[in-house]
Amino acid sequence: QVQLTESGGGLVQTGASLSLSCAASGLSFSRYNVAWFRQAPGKGREFVAGVTWYGSNTYLDDSVKGRFSLSKDNAKSTANLQMNNLRPDDTAVYFCAASQMSVLGQLEKHYPYWGQGTQVTVSS
Repeated sequence: QVQLTESGGGLVQTGASLSLSCAASGLSFSRYNVAWFRQAPGKGREFVAGVTWYGSNTYLDDSVKGRFSLSKDNAKSTANLQMNNLRPDDTAVYFCAASQMSVLGQLEKHYPYWGQGTQVTVSS
């Protein structure tokens, strides 16, 4: 049974940092691309960042470039999203997702496996 578990969310002030972690089990993690999506209240789920299965190629949405970074540790079956200089519009539930697609997808439908999400709230 595949399981993705996010952790590290919380309530912070503008300009603060948070590090989200996604722990995977039940799959050969080294063979999966991992992405982070977020869903703000009343909005759809949007792609934030992704890393390829071998961990060397990453992609960040323009809205988070220069502030967020991500990494993948295949030995530990974890993927981390480092979020710096947080803003109120980063407030959302953050989800990690995994896929074996040959390319790094940016749509929900590209990812068959999802975590339950972790809340990030940034106050002004």
